[in-house]
Amino acid sequence: MGRAIFDYVKRQALGNDVHVTTDKLRVFSPMFEEDEIPLETLFRQFDDMPLIERAALGLVKGKTLDVGAGSGCHSLVLQNRGVDVTAIDISPLAVEAMKLRGVKNVVEQDFFAHEGRYDTILMLMNGIGIVGSLERLSDFFRHVDHILSPGGQLLCDSSDISYVFEDENGKIDYPDTGHYFGELNYTMQYKETTGEPFAWLYVDAGTLRQEAGKSGFDVEIIVEGEHYDYLARISKRDG
Repeated sequence: MGRAIFDYVKRQALGNDVHVTTDKLRVFSPMFEEDEIPLETLFRQFDDMPLIERAALGLVKGKTLDVGAGSGCHSLVLQNRGVDVTAIDISPLAVEAMKLRGVKNVVEQDFFAHEGRYDTILMLMNGIGIVGSLERLSDFFRHVDHILSPGGQLLCDSSDISYVFEDENGKIDYPDTGHYFGELNYTMQYKETTGEPFAWLYVDAGTLRQEAGKSGFDVEIIVEGEHYDYLARISKRDG
């Protein structure tokens, strides 16, 4: 994804020079057919963002960490609003692209290694998916507790993908994998570059609330989307 983002930024900077080409960003999973992410969606402006993302950006307060920032589209909106925002991503090319696009504070780093204190942690485009599994949510919330300021908030979106397993009669038949149904594995390909397989988590709101509660956090569902997705605001439970 980082290479796709960088190519797109470079092509635009050169005025769509024919020597800089972009291609499809292809997504593969053993459970689903091949999918494709249009590169333009990674560079959307505020008015083109879905309701959940616009709602999340409207709730941001104070010093903010944009996790898995990608092209920096959310960071740029916040930056233009005067928000003190730091964007992090594990991809060096995505980080370079964000710098070229004018994001002021960019760090190439894994979320679980990041230090600092923030009033808002922002994880959009199913950003909580980086956790990978339900089992790792306890480690995730431990780190959130470490870097979240008192009274702070985590804003994230995810989806309940149980609908994928419904038959024609509406009965849900989960795959016999021994794991939570929202734990998937993906591989991405851009041009001749194929990334390493990675674990990704889609977590339904009820399960998120249950798992967050074990770590002393409350979950408030702010917006529900049209495709089984939702925006959650997570905060440390009083006492």
